[in-house]
Amino acid sequence: MADKLLIYNTLTRKKEEFKPITPNQLGLYVCGPTVYGEAHLGHARPAITFDVVYRYFQHLGYKVRYVRNITDVGHLTDEIAGEGDDKIAKKARIEQLEPMEVVHRYTESYHENMKALNVLSPSIEPRATGHIIEQQQLIKAIIEKGYAYEANGNVYFDVLKYNKSHEYGKLSGRKVEDLFENTRELDGQSEKRNSYDFALWKNASPQHIMRWPSPWGEGFPGWHSECVAMGTKYLGEQFDIHGGGMDLIFPHHEAEIAQSVACFGKDSVNYWMHNNMITINGQKMGKSLGNFITLNEFFTGNHELLEQAYSPMTVRFFILQAQYRGTVDFGNEALKAAEKGLERLMNAYTALEKIAPAKESEVDVALLKQNCYNALNDDFNTPILIANLFETVKTINSIIAGNITIDSNGLNELKQLFDVFVFEILGLKNEAHQATSNNELTGKLIEMLGQMRIDAKANKDWATSDKIRNELTAMGVTIKDTKEGFEWEIN
Repeated sequence: MADKLLIYNTLTRKKEEFKPITPNQLGLYVCGPTVYGEAHLGHARPAITFDVVYRYFQHLGYKVRYVRNITDVGHLTDEIAGEGDDKIAKKARIEQLEPMEVVHRYTESYHENMKALNVLSPSIEPRATGHIIEQQQLIKAIIEKGYAYEANGNVYFDVLKYNKSHEYGKLSGRKVEDLFENTRELDGQSEKRNSYDFALWKNASPQHIMRWPSPWGEGFPGWHSECVAMGTKYLGEQFDIHGGGMDLIFPHHEAEIAQSVACFGKDSVNYWMHNNMITINGQKMGKSLGNFITLNEFFTGNHELLEQAYSPMTVRFFILQAQYRGTVDFGNEALKAAEKGLERLMNAYTALEKIAPAKESEVDVALLKQNCYNALNDDFNTPILIANLFETVKTINSIIAGNITIDSNGLNELKQLFDVFVFEILGLKNEAHQATSNNELTGKLIEMLGQMRIDAKANKDWATSDKIRNELTAMGVTIKDTKEGFEWEIN
């Protein structure tokens, strides 16, 4: 295995050797979803990207504290200006629910989708509403340092003052003078010193449901403050990696850096990692654009743009076929190709069990394994890793064809290679094997119920006999009595 792990740092715009703050420990923070609707393919990408990062660091022996938040307040419809409706409160009005009902419904749905995609749960999953005190403490500290001001119950970050001694825009590459020229005037911006100042705390209007008491009046936190407060609470004033989608670089992550520097005198993050977007016809897929396909729709095929249903592992494999910093464009043909590729990979793994070992081995498994590590150590390059795994598939096919030989140790090493890179790190599952196992279990359960019915009839327990038959019929299972006992079939 190569010694160096390289990570592309968005802040420096280059690959850098990863050096942890504490040896063999990793602090990882990833921006999670704003839970006001069903998760779509765009939500799956950061979840899967940083799931692989999480899995790989654990494989390397790191003790990882992985924090992925739930945004359940403060994310406004105009993300740049920090104005407009709270997205969750707006959805609550539309659905005539309490905001926390909306949050609970879509958080549960998100968790179910992540489980289907075999995304591991983070170490900690904090919610913004559970950390109001921490956010208020952060805002107070920034005011005391002179980088924020209060106006009519709102608190704004003073970007111009901050930029005099620090660099606002160093993550995104934007210049403050350009922001001034491009920021349009909006209702409520007249109280700001500068049009591009962002909100740390918002005064709640009388009809606003989600509100908390604060030194500045009843209100709610600004979106940009939430991750700073939660990240530093659980990972410390300085931690290793902060991840999220590329669409969060500005204004969200830029604002996070400014708050951290203003409060702590330093950027809290050593490495900024950003996955690129999922696009559909070349345009970013997202709720706000109305061009998204939910994960549940992918799994069922219930969407006009889908030609068929795609399993969770097909979706996961489809996303992993692209390097996380490159775009992924939705397309049925690409998804079908991913489905076939995944099937090839799993068939090769199954075939390993049937290969009879030879006395000598002509396969250099160590080289195959090293190539896999090299791919991951080069900024988690999953498409190169997958390409190396398909080279392994070719090797397996050559062994089956009798063109090369492999001994028992080599076979065990090949199996271990799949176990580590396919299942443990890429997080893929053999759905065909799982389906077969499920079918076998279903058959055994039907046989057991059928025998219980026969026993009930022998004991003249007609009520139980009829109940079993009726329940099985309702489930789509037909039972036919025979001289030998019974037969069954699933309709």
